[in-house]
Amino acid sequence: MTTILVRDTGFVPEDWPHGFTDTPREIAGDHGAGLDLDPQADLADLAPRLASIGMIRIAFSGFADGRGFTTAQQLRLLGYRGRLRAHGPLIADQYAMARRAGFDEVEIPSEIATRQPEAQWRARADWQAHDHQGRLRAAMP
Repeated sequence: MTTILVRDTGFVPEDWPHGFTDTPREIAGDHGAGLDLDPQADLADLAPRLASIGMIRIAFSGFADGRGFTTAQQLRLLGYRGRLRAHGPLIADQYAMARRAGFDEVEIPSEIATRQPEAQWRARADWQAHDHQGRLRAAMP
């Protein structure tokens, strides 16, 4: 299955050349494999190694599975500064939530990209300006 990488600029080509593994001992900085992480993973075991991980990709089993958003936010709160990628059948409407949770990018199946073309994803790329709380604060006197 082909996948499409989405960032604030729209659909972009894959630029992570090191592949992914679910075995933490195979990861080492920007030149090691990225870590495939289940959203239910125990982050306490991973916390001491976060600085040495260049990329973490968190799996989403479906667009209704929000556990990955929580995991992303927890990783950022633990101090993870590397690339964070959501991976799975997310929809364009979830892009802003993914970015606010700490993801840098979203990797979607090509079937979703066909149903929701790049323009729909780019329409949600202004995720910082159009959040619900920001609109509420602006409306308050």
